[in-house]
Amino acid sequence: MAVQYLGLKEINGPLIALDNVTGIAYDEVAQIKLSDGTERTGRVVQIDGSRAILQVFEGTKGLSLKNTRTRFSGKPMEMPLSEELLGRVMSGAGRPIDGLGDIYAEKYEDINGKPLNPVSRSYPRNYINTGISSIDCLTTLIRGQKLPIFSGSGLSHNKLAVQIVRQAKIADESGQDFAVVFAAMGVKNDVADFFRRSFEESGVLQKVVMFLNLSNDPIIERILTPRCALTAAEYLAFEKNMHILVILTDITSYAEALREFSSSKGEIPGRKGYPGYLYSDLASLYERAGVVEGAEGSVTQIPILTMPNDDITHPIPDLTGYITEGQIVLDRSLDQNGIYPPVSVLPSLSRLMKDGIGEGYTRADHSDCANQLFAAYAKVQDARSLASVIGEDELSPLDKAYLRFGRLFERHFVNQRFDENRSIEETLDLGWLLLSTLPRSALDRVDDKLLDVKYDPEGAESRFAEEL
Repeated sequence: MAVQYLGLKEINGPLIALDNVTGIAYDEVAQIKLSDGTERTGRVVQIDGSRAILQVFEGTKGLSLKNTRTRFSGKPMEMPLSEELLGRVMSGAGRPIDGLGDIYAEKYEDINGKPLNPVSRSYPRNYINTGISSIDCLTTLIRGQKLPIFSGSGLSHNKLAVQIVRQAKIADESGQDFAVVFAAMGVKNDVADFFRRSFEESGVLQKVVMFLNLSNDPIIERILTPRCALTAAEYLAFEKNMHILVILTDITSYAEALREFSSSKGEIPGRKGYPGYLYSDLASLYERAGVVEGAEGSVTQIPILTMPNDDITHPIPDLTGYITEGQIVLDRSLDQNGIYPPVSVLPSLSRLMKDGIGEGYTRADHSDCANQLFAAYAKVQDARSLASVIGEDELSPLDKAYLRFGRLFERHFVNQRFDENRSIEETLDLGWLLLSTLPRSALDRVDDKLLDVKYDPEGAESRFAEEL
C-alpha cells in the first residue's frame, strides 16, 4: 500500500520540500495532488536525511503547504517505448502532443538510460551522408559519433538541422532502417512550427520522432527533453536494429535551464554561474551515442549549441569540445556574405573521419581531396591577411590564384541551396574541379599519380568560366 504524505514543509520556485520521508530514492517520481483534485508530477532531486526535495514539472503555482498530498511511485521517470514513436510529436517530457492519442507501449524504460560497459563499445566506422558538401567531404559524420554544431545567435543552425534531417541517409547496401530523433529545447512557437511543417512537407516525418519543449514550458521539462529523446533512440537502435541520428537543439537552452535549477537548489555556482557538475551532466547525454558489440543498430548525435557572444571559449562549447569527437563551426561573416550553410572550414573537424572514409566507405580519393582542400583554403586565409596589408595588386601570381580559389570554394563548395542534396561523388568531383583552378605545383598534398587522373584545368575553366 502506497503511503501518502499530507502537507509540504517549504515551496521555493519549482521546488518543494517534505520532512519525515522514508524509503525513497534519488530521481524517484512522485504524484502531487492539489486541494482541487488536480495532479502534478514531481521528481526527487535531493535527499537530506529524512527531508526530500522534489522538483515539480508543471510548476508550484497553486500548491498549498497544508492540503497538498504527495505519493511516491517507487521508480524513476520512465518513457513508453514502441515502434509507434516514429512519426509522432511529443512534448519535452515524452507525452504525445500531436492529437493522435497515447503511445501503445511495448515496454517502459528509465529516461536516464542504462550504464554502458565501455569495453562493449565498437569503434565507429561507416559514414552518414548528409548531402552537404562541407560536412560530407571535410568533417564527415561517422555512424556512432557525436559531432556538435557550434553556432551563434541568429545564424542558420535551425535551417541546417532541418536540411540534415531531410537529407541524411546511410549507404544503401547496409540494408538497415535509418531514422532521426529530433529534440528541440526552449524554442519559440514559430521555430517549433517551422520544424514541424518542414518535416511534414518534405515527407520525412514518418521516419522522425520529434520532442518539442517550447520556451514557455517549464525549465524542468527542458532538462528531461534530451534524456527522453536519447531513451527513444537507444530503444530503436539497440532493440529494433535501426541506425538512429539524434539532433539536439539547443544545448545552450538546456544548460541555462540547468543553471537556473541549480541556483534554485542553492548550489555553489561554477564558471559563469553554471553548476560545477555541468561537464559530467553534458557527458551523461553525449556518451549515450555509440556502437555496441553485438548490436546491429547505432546512435549518432549532432548536438547544436549557440555560443553566447560567439565565444568558443564559453563553458558550454568548451566542455562540449572536450567530450565530443570534433565540431562543425558556423561563421557569422560567411552568413553575412549570403553563404549557406556558413560552415567555417578551418576550425571544424571530425576526429573519427579518417577511419570512416576512403575505399569501401566513401571513395578512394576522399582523404586526398579533403587534405588538399584544407591546405589550400588555409593558404587562402594567409593571402587575404597579406592583401589587407599591402593590397591585392601587390600580391604574387600564386597568392592571387589562392584568393580566386577562396572565392570559388566559398561560392560553389561551401555554399549550396537549402534543397540541394549532393551525393559524395558530386561533392568530391566538385572539390577536384576547384583544386584544378590552382597551379599543379601548388597541390603538394596529393600524389602525382592521382593528380594525373584528377587534375583537370580545362574542366575547371569551362565550369567556372565567368569567374576565372
